[in-house]
Order: sequence, then structure tokens, then C-alpha cells
Amino acid sequence: MSTSSNIDTAHTIAVHDHHDDHHHEETFIQKYVFSMDHKMISRQFLITGVIWAVIGVLFSVLFRLQLGWPNESFPIMEALLGGWAEGGKLQPEFYYALVTMHGTIMVFFVLTAGLSGTFSNLLIPLQLGARDMASPFLNMLSYWFFFSAGMVMLVSLFLSTGPASGGWTVYPPLSVLEQASPGSGTGMTLWLVSMTLFIVSSLLGGLNYVATILNMRTQGMTMMRMPLTIWAFFFTAILGVLSFPVLLSGCVLLLFDRGLGTSFYLSDIYIGGEPLMNAAGELMQGGSPILFQHLFWFLGHPEVYIVILPAMGMVSHILATNSRKPIFGYSAMVLSIMAITVLAFLVWAHHMFMSGMNPFVGSIFVLFTLLIAVPSAIKVFNWIATIWRGSINYTPATLFSIGFVSLFISGGLTGIFLGNSTLDIRLHDNYFVIAHFHIVMGLAAGFGLFAGVYHWFPKMFNGRMMNDTLGYMHFWVTFIGSYCIFWPMHYLGLSGVPRRYFNFETFETFNAYGDLNQFISTAAIVVFFGQFLFLINFFYSINSGRKSKTLNPWESNSIEWTTPLNAGHGNWVGAIPPVFRGPYEYGKEGMHVRPQVVPDAHLDNQDEYLDGQGLK
Repeated sequence: MSTSSNIDTAHTIAVHDHHDDHHHEETFIQKYVFSMDHKMISRQFLITGVIWAVIGVLFSVLFRLQLGWPNESFPIMEALLGGWAEGGKLQPEFYYALVTMHGTIMVFFVLTAGLSGTFSNLLIPLQLGARDMASPFLNMLSYWFFFSAGMVMLVSLFLSTGPASGGWTVYPPLSVLEQASPGSGTGMTLWLVSMTLFIVSSLLGGLNYVATILNMRTQGMTMMRMPLTIWAFFFTAILGVLSFPVLLSGCVLLLFDRGLGTSFYLSDIYIGGEPLMNAAGELMQGGSPILFQHLFWFLGHPEVYIVILPAMGMVSHILATNSRKPIFGYSAMVLSIMAITVLAFLVWAHHMFMSGMNPFVGSIFVLFTLLIAVPSAIKVFNWIATIWRGSINYTPATLFSIGFVSLFISGGLTGIFLGNSTLDIRLHDNYFVIAHFHIVMGLAAGFGLFAGVYHWFPKMFNGRMMNDTLGYMHFWVTFIGSYCIFWPMHYLGLSGVPRRYFNFETFETFNAYGDLNQFISTAAIVVFFGQFLFLINFFYSINSGRKSKTLNPWESNSIEWTTPLNAGHGNWVGAIPPVFRGPYEYGKEGMHVRPQVVPDAHLDNQDEYLDGQGLK
């Protein structure tokens, strides 16, 4: 062991001892509210994300009721939304508010915080062999900035003028001019404040994750021995640290335009035939709403990978573990994650082919968009090769991981169409985009989230296990129902049915798809209620699920399963175990399992070795 490693080990043991001394003196508030234990913070992120998911998906069900049965009245709408659904019928202004809030909540508060916030916090210290994050205090602040962002967004739902309603991308001038719509007023201001707080949370978390991965690995844990989960969290954090400040600058300039009379995004605006004047009585000139699009999508496309990369890493880990095979092409998987991270910064304008950009510039973004499909295809090939002829243990986590691969393939293939600037002219503003985006990002990432929860639930909640039967039911309802929702939307899009429309009945051509819209809405309702199988299973199992009989219920090689079932702040009792190999050496040399923490000389009697080290 190097001198540096000795110092790090001595330091982490000292930190562990310090926490042990005060473990029993913590009050309820210190332990469960203002905790600096990474495991508790991961639970806080997860449970907060689950609550937001219920709200966000409920909003989608409400506007799907409107799209499926536009002439029907639903008393439940009036009960939930009050004056915004008077008589049980959704008002047009609030329809766009629901769409805006659904997108915002699901992309940022559920998929970003629920995936990266939960599992980066849980797994980085445990899978690297660290007592905690590099800065537990900043880690705690990261959660509370996220919580504050959620509270500001929640308050906006109860405004008399409604929450923000300019779309989750909040393009100007709708997001700048308060007179544009009811949701362009105070609700939009609160949206911008909420996103500012959320970005601060993401930056604090991202910097902490990077510092921990680079500096706090246990002895023997070289970079190329890290699980693919950690590689995914590492590059996700880099993406967030480099791209979120760009959205922050865009939001700040938007606030300036809204409150200080500047014109970063406004130019030659006329409202009701009257020109929009500045404080000096001059016509607003010089700004461009296209500038905001560039700033938004410079974050917006890396955001796609901020959401999907953690799911990719967890799915890789779960498939290898439950297939009892080494991950196919570990180095290729790492390099593909790295390639996706670099290319993610070079494709943002493929969201803007319709904005009037120079066709030559558009062709450059087409090239990079098609290039980013290459590392994605490598990952798909390696996942399939990993499970091919494997001895697969079909846990709920395994099924959701396989479902992730299916969704990523089907949704990713439609992205090739949209990445072509010529085809995008035909497909951009219709339901084809909705179908692609939800399958490849929303559903695939959601399946990765479910897989992670089912797999690492015992590590989160002191050895408790979720119910497998409810898990299987949850998977099949969600998998079949999700395809029933979004696959037909491709055909709506190819037929030219536009997105963002409140009612298609005034269009004879589009009204012909009323039955298909009803089918989609019915599937959405079924999938929504199917998620209660997960909610019941999750919250019941936290305190009443069956207790695992072993520290390592999945017989995994990675080192997080060597901590006690009810691990305190500091994770390991005594010294942190060193590692001797990579995390995916399943079935090598005739051995079913080759744990990272067992030396080569003790592989034949690994159970005795682990027991002697207090790791079994």
C-alpha cells in the first residue's frame, strides 16, 4: 500500500470512529432530516422523487383524459383542479400548464434527482470503499436545495393564475411577457426561481461525486476496477457540472428581461397590434428568442444523458450480476460512456432544425447526432452479448433491466429519423417526437430507476427485501402498457397529427384518430394505477419486508454487499476491505462468484475468508 493510501485509510477509519462515537447521540432531526450520511440522503432523494413522480404522472393522466374524451365531463377533474376544470372539463389555459409541469417534474425532479441523486449518493461510497462523500455537509445541502426547488414549484401550482404554462422548455416570448397567458405571470417567475435552486443542488452534488470518485477509492480500486455504475455516475456528474451553469445563465437573463426591462430575448414584439416599448419609450430591439433556445438546449441535450447514463450503468451492473457472466467488453463500455459524454455537447442544435439555422450548420449537427448513435449501439450490443446464454436469475430488477434494453433500442431507432434535418421538417412538431422522447428517455430511464430500486433496496433499507410477486406484476403492467401508450403515437406522428393541441375535433383529418387517442388514454390510466403495485410494495417493504438471510442476496462481486445489514455512518466496521480484481468476474475458472474483496489465494475458501474478515 502506498503512503497516500495509508493516509487515506487512516483518515477514513478516524472519520468512522468519530461517527460511531456520536451515532447514538443523534436526535431524530439530526438522523432523519439534516443527516450527512450518504445512505440517508439517497433515501431522501428517492422518496421525494417518488412523491413527485406520482404528481407528475397524475398530471399526464388528467390531460390524457382531455385528449381521449374531449367532450366528456369528469367530476374528478373539478375536484382536483377546481376552477381550472369547471364543470369537469379542463380549461385550455390549464391544459398547457399541466403539460409544462408534467415535463418539468418528470425530467428534473424525478428522472434527474431520482436517478443521479439517489443512486450516486447510495453507491459511490459503497462501491468504491469510502466512508462517505468527499463533503458530507455539501451533500446534505444538495438535497435541501433540491427540496427547496420542489417546494417553490409546488407553491406555483396553487396560484390563482396557475403555474408556468409556456412548455417545459419555457421558450420566449411566452416566458418573458406576463401578458402572454395566465401562466406567464408569477407562475413563470417561480418556475425560474425553482430551476435556479435545482441547478445549485445539481452542481453541489456533481462536484461532490467527482471529488469522491477521484480521491476516495479503497486500496486496489483502480479506475478500471470500478463498477460500470460508478463510471456512469462519474461522467453524468461531469455533464451536469459543465452544462447546468449554461441553463442558469439563460434563466437569469430571462429574469432580467421579465423584471429589469432588458432585451436579451425580445425584438420587434407587437401585442394586439401595439409595439412593445422599453422603459425609454423605444421599441424593444436587439434580442433573439433563438439565443434562449441555444442556451436551453446546450443543457437540454446533455440533460438527456444526465438522465440516461445512470440507468445505463445500473442496467449493465444488474445484467452482469444476474446473468452470472462477465460484462461483455468492459473497456468498450467505459469508452462508449466517455464518447457519449463528449458528443453530448456537440448535438444540441438538432432540437433546432426548424429555427431557421443555416443548412450547412444543420448538416454538421446531423453528422454528430448520427455519430452519437455509435457508442449507444456498442452498449446495446454488449448488453445483449452479456445476457446471451447466461444463467439468468429473473428477478424484478433483471426484468426491468431487459425492459430498459428493449425500450432503448426501439426508442433509439426512431431518433435516427429525427436526427436527419430533412426528415425532421416533417416530424418535428407532431406526435412522432412525443413517442421517441418518452420511450428513449422517460420510459427507459424510468425502467432503469425501477431496476435500481428493486436491486439495491436491501442496501437502502437495512436488509429488507421487496415482494417479488408484486414486482413481477408491476413489470408486466408497466412494460406492456407503456408500449400501448407510446408506440401508436408514432403512427399519429407519421399521419401529421400535431403535438400540443388541446382538442382535435375542429380538424376533420385529425379527428379521425379519436378512437386511437382513447386507446392511448385508457392505457395511460391502466399504467398509472399499475404503479400503485410498486408504491404499496415499496413503502410496505421499508419496515415490513422480509429480511435478507445474507449480506449478499444477489451473490454480487462488488463490495457494497460487504457492509453490515444495518450499516451506520461510516459503512464498514473496522478497516475498509481492499479489492483485488474487477467487479464482473463471474464464472471464471469454474467459480460461480469471485468477490472483489477476496484475495486469489483464498478464492477456494472464500466463504471462510469473508466470515473471518467479518464480511459475511
